[in-house]
Amino acid sequence: MTAERKPLKIIAVASGKGGVGKSTLSANLAVALQRIGVKVGLVDADIYGPSQARLMASEDQKPQAKDKQLIPVQSPFGIPMLSMGHLVEPGKALAWRGPMAGNALAQLIEADWGATEVLIVDMPPGTGDVQLSMVQKHKPAGAVIVSTPQDLALIDAIRAVSLFEQTHVPMIGLVENMAGYACPHCGEVSDPFGQGGAEAAAGEMGMPFLGRIPLAIDIRRRSDAGDPPAAGDDVHGAPFRAIAEKLVDWLKG
Repeated sequence: MTAERKPLKIIAVASGKGGVGKSTLSANLAVALQRIGVKVGLVDADIYGPSQARLMASEDQKPQAKDKQLIPVQSPFGIPMLSMGHLVEPGKALAWRGPMAGNALAQLIEADWGATEVLIVDMPPGTGDVQLSMVQKHKPAGAVIVSTPQDLALIDAIRAVSLFEQTHVPMIGLVENMAGYACPHCGEVSDPFGQGGAEAAAGEMGMPFLGRIPLAIDIRRRSDAGDPPAAGDDVHGAPFRAIAEKLVDWLKG
């Protein structure tokens, strides 16, 4: 007799626009969850601009298939994952219309995830056709919205919230990324993108504020090198661990 698998809970990590650090948060959130003990997988749903293969140091891997179902690759951090970055040559543009992208995304999400219980899905930026079809077809258990503190990003984040509300996906909360830059020489903190905007927006929308990720050179450098800060125990991994713990509490609730 084999143990009955628990149903896969999909957590969508989304933003209303690109360039707010959504993929970095997704990768580090998956790593932090895995370290807490969650059986987690990661899907890079950004079909046109995949980055998770680089962020998770798995660019050289190719997924296998069994019975027309993809088998996720294993990242060095013990997390099964799939990305178009594993299937397409680096730097090659995908000139696909919406239905083709939607079908490709379905193959990634409907892969053989084995014992995985929580699937982090790094959503494409925006609120278009691919996002809508994914949400309607795969019904995420909840959504995390990522924004920078600046007003323009927050306007787009509110649009992303609206997409999930219209499709009856529960909101887990809002994360403020690039929130404050500490000078590595003098230690003074500046706020090039503003301060506290995402937390205020979360309050106005009546949704939880999950935390802040600082604008730190070390986070950018290690992410580019495929070394997620959440894999370590230093100060740059701490904000991701705190958000992961809040997500676990939400899942238990």
